[in-house]
Amino acid sequence: MAVHSKTEDLETFITIVDCGSFSGAANLLDQQVAKVSRAVSRLENTLQCTLLNRTTRRLELTEEGHTFIKYAREGLNTLYTGEEAIKLLKQAPSGKLRIDAASPFVLHQLTPLIGEFAKQYPHITLDITSHDSIIDLLEHKTDLAIRIGDLKDSNLHARRLGSSQLRIVASPEYINNNRAIAQIDDLQNHKLIGFSDSPKLNTWPLVKPALFTFSLSASSGETVRQLCIANQGIALLSHFMIGNDLKTGKLVEVLPAAINSPNNREIIQAVYYKNSAISSRITAFLDFIKPRLSL
Repeated sequence: MAVHSKTEDLETFITIVDCGSFSGAANLLDQQVAKVSRAVSRLENTLQCTLLNRTTRRLELTEEGHTFIKYAREGLNTLYTGEEAIKLLKQAPSGKLRIDAASPFVLHQLTPLIGEFAKQYPHITLDITSHDSIIDLLEHKTDLAIRIGDLKDSNLHARRLGSSQLRIVASPEYINNNRAIAQIDDLQNHKLIGFSDSPKLNTWPLVKPALFTFSLSASSGETVRQLCIANQGIALLSHFMIGNDLKTGKLVEVLPAAINSPNNREIIQAVYYKNSAISSRITAFLDFIKPRLSL
């Protein structure tokens, strides 16, 4: 088997495992399901063992498959890193890059960087969408997503971009016109703004656990921010979206020592499926934004 063909078969095998199905891998790689299946068969014939147990409903790695995929990932990642380094030396990345992130992250972090990125990478066309909930990258044909919080049970590749501290905030006018807040229990006497579509975000990581009743809720973090600025109550928000508001005095921080930080909700990561056809664009974008983010 030729080296190039082996590389393709390894990439196909890893993609099948990451997607959890032959059809999902075929969709991502833009190939026929039969071609994807033949790639695994060739690997199994070469290795003289079964890598995947296939049924009509699910795929499972065999013991040999679990052992092999570890080395397959390490080997391909090393190869791709070398290939991408050479490509970047020879020519600039080009093509469409589809990115998704929560609306506050797009507005406050990505949007200010797009102009400079476009000048540095004029041949990359960005397509940016905003979803405040976690989306299926394959279903939405998305190459790269920025996700806030710890990832659980994910087959996606992840690159950590940093962390953004959570802060309890309100407008100066709200604070001046309402009861004083000296301790966590005092929050019970105030209007709190929560998230309607993500109940888990309404459990605040406090040094002293507390359950709150929320007077007002919104599905978007940006809407929650605007409600705070409009003197409608107190909310828990990430620094990346309110840093400028704190500097300009639109918002003030309440009980800065009340948050148990660091915590899993402060992690910010970029996630993607490994696809060599777009990897140079993903690498270029992440290398560009990471040192410029104001988290």
